[in-house]
Amino acid sequence: MTPAHFTFSSAFILGLAGLAFHRTHLLSALLCLEGMMLSLFIALALWTLQLDATAFSPSPMLLLAFSACEAGAGLALLVATARTHGTDRLQSLNLLQC
Repeated sequence: MTPAHFTFSSAFILGLAGLAFHRTHLLSALLCLEGMMLSLFIALALWTLQLDATAFSPSPMLLLAFSACEAGAGLALLVATARTHGTDRLQSLNLLQC
């Protein structure tokens, strides 16, 4: 495993661990998801450069577009949650209530 692959896989694992173990605020969960998506984007871009495959070249840009849509939806959810509940703490959210 090259150092670049180790760096991006450890960045993904750190984002996943932060999402799994540090779920205090919705904003911190969204930041962990963004970190995971950015590490996937860089890893996919390096993979297509190493293979010299032109068929896979639009894949990183497609992943980045989906990541931007996910970030926009997450921020809209964060604003809606903060307006209705007054906080973004995940422990205060009850999914059974409207």
